[in-house]
Amino acid sequence: MAEETTHTITFQPGDIVCDGVPHEANVLRVALLEGVHINASCGGTGACGKCKVEITDGEYEGGKSAKLSDEDYKAGLRLACRVKVMGDLTVAIPEESRMGDAVALTHERRPGPGRVLTAQDLEDLVAGWRIDPVVKKIALKLDAPDAANNINDLDRLKLALKAQHGLENVSVDFHVVRDLPLMLRLEDWLVTVTVVERPKGPKVIQVVPGDRTAEDFSIVLDIGTTSVYAQLLDLKAGKTVAEASEYNGQISYGEDVITRIIHSQKAGGRKKLQEAVVQTITAVIEKVLEKGGVDRCQVSHMVAAGNTVMTHLLTGVNTKHIRIAPYVPAATFLPPVRAGHLGIDVCDHVFLYTFPCVSSYVGGDIVSGIIGSGVFQTDKITLYIDIGTNGEAVVGNSEWLVATSCSAGPAFEGGGIEHGMRATRGAIEAVQIDPSTGEPHILTIGGKPALGICGSGIIDTVAELLEAGIIGQNGKFKEAKAGQWLRRNADGLWEYVLASQEFTAAGQDIVITEPDIDNLMRAKGAIYAGITTLLNSVGLDLDAVEQVYVAGGFGKYLQVDRAAAIGLFPEINPERFTFVGNGSLLGARLVSFSKDMQQAAEDVARTMTNIELSDNQFFMDEYIASLFFPHTNMQWFPRMEKILARLGQEPIDESGKKST
Repeated sequence: MAEETTHTITFQPGDIVCDGVPHEANVLRVALLEGVHINASCGGTGACGKCKVEITDGEYEGGKSAKLSDEDYKAGLRLACRVKVMGDLTVAIPEESRMGDAVALTHERRPGPGRVLTAQDLEDLVAGWRIDPVVKKIALKLDAPDAANNINDLDRLKLALKAQHGLENVSVDFHVVRDLPLMLRLEDWLVTVTVVERPKGPKVIQVVPGDRTAEDFSIVLDIGTTSVYAQLLDLKAGKTVAEASEYNGQISYGEDVITRIIHSQKAGGRKKLQEAVVQTITAVIEKVLEKGGVDRCQVSHMVAAGNTVMTHLLTGVNTKHIRIAPYVPAATFLPPVRAGHLGIDVCDHVFLYTFPCVSSYVGGDIVSGIIGSGVFQTDKITLYIDIGTNGEAVVGNSEWLVATSCSAGPAFEGGGIEHGMRATRGAIEAVQIDPSTGEPHILTIGGKPALGICGSGIIDTVAELLEAGIIGQNGKFKEAKAGQWLRRNADGLWEYVLASQEFTAAGQDIVITEPDIDNLMRAKGAIYAGITTLLNSVGLDLDAVEQVYVAGGFGKYLQVDRAAAIGLFPEINPERFTFVGNGSLLGARLVSFSKDMQQAAEDVARTMTNIELSDNQFFMDEYIASLFFPHTNMQWFPRMEKILARLGQEPIDESGKKST
């Protein structure tokens, strides 16, 4: 594996050394994510001019802005949000760019951020697979018929497949036969045959004239409750060509799976939900095809991974009994279906393979994540956590896997949050708050004017508000801290201003409200309680977990210490954490490239054990105990216990009252 070029930044004063900084990284982003404070009100767009620094040594590019005067520029000052790291740097932060305390550059120094995988790392997570897709395009040159050899066209095709590629017991889709005489003769008996391998033998699903084997693409989908993600894959080159995402159109019928199941039982409800997600899928397919410059009829195959409810609703299968005890889905293994029959706008020959599920609430997205992250191959005790609208967790290794699922709500994906959004350009991803003044300093994805706040930004904000003493462990704002950034809104509710209108693209102030914080508290409480219940069910505690894989769309922006500060994760060694991004897409990608990985996914789905939480008293007790920041039991939160003690906050017991 080729190593990525990295550099070291030393921030002054204080000799704060940040290693492993990627080439061309943004200095402001490095600082904020490492806990080094540099003022920044605009999110890193260059519009506020507050993040002035002096590069005293090293190689860099940029740093200019209309907000930086000629005098400052000549004096050696640059805007951190406009500086690209090109080598090892020494960066001096002048007093005007620091927190109110002119000496300290940081809060208590943050632990390591956890490991975010590079593209090459992701390629290397799973060992021993090769490009050998279940759907292939094969070039055939057939002999033209004559008086001595005038067998029918279909048998001629089958004989050529056997003679040239060793394929036996071949079946042919009927729609192929209808135009077969024309296809064979258009380019002098040279054709491209698309074949799908099945347990019963290979099946021909398309025949087109000429050699089109270089035009072999697939589309993989992550059908999330809140968002739908797509990738266009080149099956010959073994690479990702383009990707896109959209909010799942089913949101109009409810933000969680239970609400959607209920709606599906109304007259015409199931059809509406199926059409809504298909419309979203069509939109993301159009995006990836346009980005990749690929015609839709060059796509041979589709793979979709989603939770059990999303998989059923996509394929139009009845979900009624998923939410009724004993929680039985219609099927955990659905047969491949023609994508066009579902209304997906691709050519007629394309089949959609949906990942097998485990139970009503442990779906194909988790099976896909276990495959894509390589958990099914490792000897280490691994905890795999997928953070989304439904929070799923799996513990185990290559020999055994146990899973569970809980409803977390859409807060981590920006749903149910006043100015929430997905982790895309313009989303506030990182926040620091000056504890002496309460002023926020923010960073947006892509250094664009703020449009809203994504999951990692919400977690950062609440962690900072807690550590600055602006909210208490119950998530409520402290009126004594009211000031320029803390105010009451038109409904009389407290809200905190993260970005003022002049620095946003939203045309208004971007705020976080007490209801937003309540939503986050419930979401993180469900995830944490699910993790502890899962480990308890197999007789393990957190110390026994050797590595933690975190999946979810916002994973690459999430800081371990910020997640621990609010009680989403325990305070364990950050080096145990690895962020894999969208694990559902990782596995879907592998399955599209390799029939061996498809078999592995089916094996995992058959052998994984499920723990049901809906009537689990241990889970309910853990959930109630988790409805505080970070938790009522501070055993796994020693760092936060010290911080809260310094703020004069008394510990909270399991009843939610301050202990005496």
